[in-house]
Amino acid sequence: MQLEKRSIEFVPHAERYGTPARLFTIWFSSNFQITALMVGTLGIASGLSLAWTVLGLLVGNLVGTVFMAAHSAQGPHLGVPQMIQSRAQFGVYGAAIPLLVMVVAAVLFLAASGVLMRDALKALLHISDNQAIVVVGVLTFVIGFVGYELIHRLGAWMSLLSTLVFGCALVLILLHPGGVAPATATGKVFSWTAFNLVIAQAASWTLGYGPYVADYSRYLPANVNTRATFWTTYCGCALGSFAMMALGALLAVAIPAALGGDPATAIAMLFGPWAPVALGVIALGVIQYNVLCLYSAYMSSVTIVGAFGGLRHVTAASKAWVMAGLTVAATLIAIATQYRFDTFFEDILIGQLYLLIPWSAINLADYYWVCRGHYEVGELYDPKGQYGAFNRRTLGVYAVSIIGTVPFMKFSFYTGFVASWLGADISWGVGLLLAAALYCMVSKRPAHRGSAALQPRPA
Repeated sequence: MQLEKRSIEFVPHAERYGTPARLFTIWFSSNFQITALMVGTLGIASGLSLAWTVLGLLVGNLVGTVFMAAHSAQGPHLGVPQMIQSRAQFGVYGAAIPLLVMVVAAVLFLAASGVLMRDALKALLHISDNQAIVVVGVLTFVIGFVGYELIHRLGAWMSLLSTLVFGCALVLILLHPGGVAPATATGKVFSWTAFNLVIAQAASWTLGYGPYVADYSRYLPANVNTRATFWTTYCGCALGSFAMMALGALLAVAIPAALGGDPATAIAMLFGPWAPVALGVIALGVIQYNVLCLYSAYMSSVTIVGAFGGLRHVTAASKAWVMAGLTVAATLIAIATQYRFDTFFEDILIGQLYLLIPWSAINLADYYWVCRGHYEVGELYDPKGQYGAFNRRTLGVYAVSIIGTVPFMKFSFYTGFVASWLGADISWGVGLLLAAALYCMVSKRPAHRGSAALQPRPA
């Protein structure tokens, strides 16, 4: 298998291949893994019943994935990474602002997964805490460096392996002594606050893929059906994340001890003598998710550098150095914070969503309403071109949208007055609507020149 040759540049039509069907497996497998399972336990931990928790997870996934899949549909049409396309809204230099948020978020998710898989790898390989985190980083780097095709093939295999492991785990949980008591499933007092928390967490999980989802569809032929791209992405992501989150809720009810320990090991132990095999599949699933984070952090990093340095192509050596630097940063953060992990990461991971959701709304509003998919791709690389260096209107909308959602935000150290009054964090929905509405108000539809808008200008 050859190393991926393309990076932030336009993918020529002669190099496009594949079908939208492969988007289902990569997004199903990337969500059908243990990290998403943890989101499903939050409702139970907050005192919500299993039935209400599952309903909240379903609503959150169905709504949040709409926006994520809408970003995916841009990939085949434009043939460039997601955040390169964002230059059309923010300007070639201005796009660096949401790009920096994306890089920080991806590195933190890399660190989070390293800590999450630490105990599982220790049980599998009999190594120390720090060594386990390093192993996650090394495997993530190798797969991410090979690139696009290996990531897709791994997604296909992990769809099969994870379905076998977690399907069996579902049966074993239901057969576990004590099982799921009816009272636990339906008898708790309903809490509107907890229910909204579940919806928000589930929606935020899928919305978080927006800044890089098109990176994995950009090699598809430009003439693929847009609806097929949307629906294969939507179904893969929504089904994978909802199924895993629901399994997490069930695990929290049937085996409450799993909430206080390592959920990966708790599930693997259900398999008895086959526990090491199950643990290996579970670990590989998290590593695959990590690869998406690393690959996208790399793409965003070189997009920032490329804007100010006129870079259009990244060599294999440069790719290795950038990915290695990001991997080392995530590994060091994970090692330094692993014993106070929850306290250190919770607010930061929530905060990055507050910053990325308005970006998502602006990008989608521009693509589907203002420009209707018509862009001069070559101009996305020229700060003196039609998109300019900085788009002050868009940057203003972005800033106002973030400020406007402050009353709806909820951190451990701050709760907005609206969030306090409602007893729920609905800032993700407010951010989407406010940013999209403001952007459409200040933007004018440009004159288009037909299919030539899809062709890159000669370097």
